[in-house]
Amino acid sequence: MFNFAPHFVVNLVFKRSLMKNILVPVGTSPNTISHLQYAVDFAESFGAKLYVVHVYKVYSKAGTMVNLDQILERESKEFLNDLVSKIDTKNVEVITKALKGKIINTLELVCKIANIDLIMIEPRTNSVNDEVFLGETSGKIIKQMNGPATLIVPEGYVFKPVKHILMAVKSAIIKKENVLEPLKFFKDHFKPVVDLLLVKTPYHNEGDFDVNDELSQLVDNITETENATTFQGVLRHYESHNPDMLCVVRRKRGFFMKKWEKNVILKKDFSSDIPVLVLSGLK
Repeated sequence: MFNFAPHFVVNLVFKRSLMKNILVPVGTSPNTISHLQYAVDFAESFGAKLYVVHVYKVYSKAGTMVNLDQILERESKEFLNDLVSKIDTKNVEVITKALKGKIINTLELVCKIANIDLIMIEPRTNSVNDEVFLGETSGKIIKQMNGPATLIVPEGYVFKPVKHILMAVKSAIIKKENVLEPLKFFKDHFKPVVDLLLVKTPYHNEGDFDVNDELSQLVDNITETENATTFQGVLRHYESHNPDMLCVVRRKRGFFMKKWEKNVILKKDFSSDIPVLVLSGLK
């Protein structure tokens, strides 16, 4: 259980207009230092706190004299301290936590307690397979977590202000509250051009392209296209828009309907050399 100080509790009477708390789960990939430096630079730009978390599995074996949980907790803390010592934390408050449990349940708890605005992941937290775009852990976070939006940061990517976002959806219908908040954060802070790509797929329903006031205030241009999947729509229009961030939606028949039936995503199926903002779902 967490021992967060009282100032982490947010007064819900006031609506937040800034990104304040960012969660960065880390593993053992060679890219972790680069990823953490991006996270620090990103957080500094927003004036946000970073919660850097390493989740380790629970082990228990009756009759053993050595408490494996204590050993793993100590090693995880040392691992986190070593990582942070190798980056320039600048003026960013970096909070490290070594936590035991199942990855999804544990991260969902962190999101609730620390009032997380954004989860930032690297494509391969532990995998070293060059054919993999999203490894098992990262894919599981994207596919299974019930929480805020997630930003997938390409390996070795250096932070820079976002100037052009391409948002691709097959339906613009919005029913969930606050689902567009992460996009608002980027729009308010970086003032990027936001192009909305409406992709008509075989699952198209009447009203799917009705853009409400909340979304229309965020986008600068709207393009309609007809493709078999949202993914194919992005491929068709990617070069003409030349974005430096892609924004997609996570839902049952969303951007990665087929790609994410399994947690691992291979580069031959999808890869991106720019950050991908995955919203938690419009419906």
